[in-house]
Amino acid sequence: MLAAAHGGPALAVTAIAALLAVRSDLDARDAVLVTLAVLTGQLTIGWGNDLRDVTRDRAVGRRDKPLATGLLPVSWVVAALGATAAACLALSALLGWRSALVNVALGAGAGHAYNLGLKATWWSWAPYACAFGTLPSVVTLAGPDPAWAPAWAGAAGALLGVGAHLLNTLPDLADDARTGVRGLPHRIGAPASRALAAALLAAASVLAVLGPAGSPPAWTLGALGVVLVLTVLTLVTSGRAPFRAAVAVALLDVLLLVVAR
Repeated sequence: MLAAAHGGPALAVTAIAALLAVRSDLDARDAVLVTLAVLTGQLTIGWGNDLRDVTRDRAVGRRDKPLATGLLPVSWVVAALGATAAACLALSALLGWRSALVNVALGAGAGHAYNLGLKATWWSWAPYACAFGTLPSVVTLAGPDPAWAPAWAGAAGALLGVGAHLLNTLPDLADDARTGVRGLPHRIGAPASRALAAALLAAASVLAVLGPAGSPPAWTLGALGVVLVLTVLTLVTSGRAPFRAAVAVALLDVLLLVVAR
C-alpha cells in the first residue's frame, strides 16, 4: 500500500510540513494536525496516481507498481483512497477554514489535477509549483494569527516543487512517451530538464538562506555549499538519485529555516 501511495515523496513532503510546523507558532496539537492533514492529502495523491495510471503501467510492464502487477487489489486502494480523503478533509477542517482550503484545494487538489490530466501538458509543472509553494501557508494559516507565509518562502517552495517534478520524471520519459504522456520534461528533453532543475534548486536554496529578514548566520554559507554538491548530483547521477538529491535539498532548506530562525 505504501509503494502504491508513492511513499517516499509523500513522507518527504510530510516531513517538510512537520518541520515547518515546529518552526511556527503552532501549539503541539495543531502541529500534529498539520502534519497528519498533509500526510493524508499526499497519500490520496499517490493512490490516485496509480489508480489513474494502472492501465498505462501495465502496458509498459512497470514491475515496481503493485497495482499494475496485480500484487495489490484495486479495491483495497479505492477503499484506502476514500477513507484517507475523508480523514484529510476532517483533519484540515480542525485547523480552520483558511488552512483547510489551502491544503485541500491548492495542496492535495493540485496533485489530483496533475493526475487527472495536467501531467500530459506543458502545464505539468504548475501543480508542483502550487502545492509546494503553498505548503508554508498551510502552516502559517493554521496559527493563532492566520496569515500567508512570506513571499520568499512561497517562492522557494514553488522552485523546489518544479525542480522535483523535472527530476522525478526523467527516469520515466521513455515509458511515458509510449503511452502518450508529454509533460514539460518530455517536451524540452532530458538534458534541458536536468539543467533547469539544477538551476531551480540552486535558486530555491539561496532564497531559503537569504530570504528571511536580517543577516544570515555565517554557518549557512557552509550549508549552501552542501546544497551546491547536492545540486551537482542532479546533473551527474541517473535513475531516482536526482530526485532523492532534490528531496534532500528541500529538507536541508527547511532545516536551515528551523535552526537559523
